[in-house]
Amino acid sequence: MFKPARIAFVLLCGFLICGAVGPLYCFAQTPSVQKGPAKVGNSGEARAAAAMERARAEGPLTLDAFLRRMPKGADLHMHLSGAVYAETFIRDAAEDSLCVNLSTFTFTKSVGTSPSVPSQPVCGEGTVHVATAFKDQTLYDAMVNAFSMRSFVPRSGDSAHDHFFATFSKFGGTSPSHMGEWLDEVATRAASQNEQYLEIMVTPPFSHAIEAAAKVGWIDDPTRMREELLADGLRDDIPSARAALDAAEAKRNELEHCGTSQPAAACAVKIRFLYQVLRAQPRERVFAQTLLAFETIAAEPRFVGLNFVQPEDAYVAMSDYTLQMHMLDALHRQYPKTRISLHAGELAPGLVPPEGLRFHIRQAVELGHAERIGHGVDVMYEDRPDELLRELVDHHVLVEINLTSNDVILGVAGRDHPLPLYRKYGVPVAFSTDDEGVSRIDLTHEYVRGTMTYALNYRDLKTMARASLDHSFLPGASLWQQSGARRETLDTPVAACRVYSSSTCDAFLKGSERAAMEIKLEREFERFEAAF
Repeated sequence: MFKPARIAFVLLCGFLICGAVGPLYCFAQTPSVQKGPAKVGNSGEARAAAAMERARAEGPLTLDAFLRRMPKGADLHMHLSGAVYAETFIRDAAEDSLCVNLSTFTFTKSVGTSPSVPSQPVCGEGTVHVATAFKDQTLYDAMVNAFSMRSFVPRSGDSAHDHFFATFSKFGGTSPSHMGEWLDEVATRAASQNEQYLEIMVTPPFSHAIEAAAKVGWIDDPTRMREELLADGLRDDIPSARAALDAAEAKRNELEHCGTSQPAAACAVKIRFLYQVLRAQPRERVFAQTLLAFETIAAEPRFVGLNFVQPEDAYVAMSDYTLQMHMLDALHRQYPKTRISLHAGELAPGLVPPEGLRFHIRQAVELGHAERIGHGVDVMYEDRPDELLRELVDHHVLVEINLTSNDVILGVAGRDHPLPLYRKYGVPVAFSTDDEGVSRIDLTHEYVRGTMTYALNYRDLKTMARASLDHSFLPGASLWQQSGARRETLDTPVAACRVYSSSTCDAFLKGSERAAMEIKLEREFERFEAAF
C-alpha cells in the first residue's frame, strides 16, 4: 500500500520525467496509484481532457496522434472480410494461385497448370495470374481500387453504395485457410490503437443447412420447420465452424508468438465472433441459417451472438424484413440466452421508398430481440421517432456508430447523421469501423472524425469506450452499477469493486469475463491519464 508521502514523491518524479522526456515515456513508465474509477474533474482526467482540446485546436493530425494512444475498449461492428485491406487479399490470392479478370478485377480459379512448370497456373482468356500484379503497378493499383473505396469517384450506373458492396464478390475467392492471417491483421491494427476487444462478424460453413433448406422447403410454422431441419442434419455444419476457428486461432497465435517469451502486443487483443446470417436469400435458407446460428452459438462459446448481413435495401431483405424479424422472435423463444445485434436502419431517403424507412429499427428491437443496433441511420424517419428513441434508452440498446461507412454508402454525414440525436436522448452509442479495409480507415479515424464533426470532448469519448465493452456480448455481470435512471451511467462501479485492488473485486472479476475486460480498460485509462 502506498503511503501519502510515497504517493507525492512518485507523482512528482513522474511529472518531472514527463517534462524532460515527453509524454510517450511517461505513458509507459508512470506508476498507477488510483484505487477506483476516474471521476469527472479528477486531475488526471482533467489534464488529459485539456491535452485533447489542445490537440483538437491544432487540427485532425495532432488529434489523431492523441486519440491513437487513448484506450478505446472494443470495436463491436466489424466484418472480417471487409476489415482486411486489399493488399492482403492480393497477396493471399497469389499464394492460392488464383487468376484475376482484367475487366472486372474479380478473382477466378485457374483452368489448369503449366505442363512445363506444374506450380504455374494457367489462366483463362481475359485473365492473368494474380502474381502478375507484383510486376505491374497499374494492375496492382486497379485491383486495390476495385477491392476498396480508394480513388473511387461516383458516376452514372456506379454509385458508392454499389461499388462498396461489389468489392466483396471480387476478392471473395481467396481461401478461408487465410483466416488466421486476417485475424492477426485486425488484432495487430487494434493493438496499435490501444483497443482490447473485437467482436468480429464471420460466416461459417453452412452447406448442410442449405441442403436441408432445399429438401424441407418453406414451412409456415417455425416450430415444425425447426424440427424438420434439425432432423435433416442441420447441426452437421457445427463441427466445420469449430474446426475453422481452431485453425484460424492457431495460425494467429503462431504469427503473433502468443504463449512465448516474446509475444506480440496483438496477443492481448481478445477476439470473439458473431455469426453472420445472409438475409438477402430465399426465406427457407434464411430460416435454416438463422437456426444454425442459434445452434452454433449454443455449442461453441467463441460465437457470442448473431447478426443479419447483406444490404438492407436488397429486394429480399426489404420484402421479407418483417418475416425475418418474426423468425428471430420464434427462435429466440427456443434459445432465450442468445445475444443478438442487428443491422437496422442502414437506409436513407431515396435509397428505398419512404415506407421502407418507417419500421426497421423498432421491429429489430421489439421482434428481433436486438440488444444492439448497427448503423440506425434512418431513426428519425421511423414512425414516432421520439417514442422509439426513448424505447432504446429504456431497454439500454446500444447503437453501433459507423460514420465513414454511413457517409460512403448512404451519403449521410455531418448534421444529417443522427448521432447528436442519439446522444441528446441518452441512447448508448459507440464508434465502430464496419469494414475498415474496404473504407481504408481504422477505429482512430472514426474517433477523430466524430470528435471534429460533433465537438465531442474527452469525457464523451471515454464514456463511449466504456459503453463498447459494457454492451459487448462477453459473459458475466457489468462492472458498472446502474442507478435506476433511464439513462445509463458508467461511472460508479458495483459495490464489490469500489476498490479495484481488493479481494472482493478479484472474486467478482473471476465470475465475469465482461467486468474483467472493463476493469482492464479502467487501468488503461489510469496509465494514459497519468502521462499528462
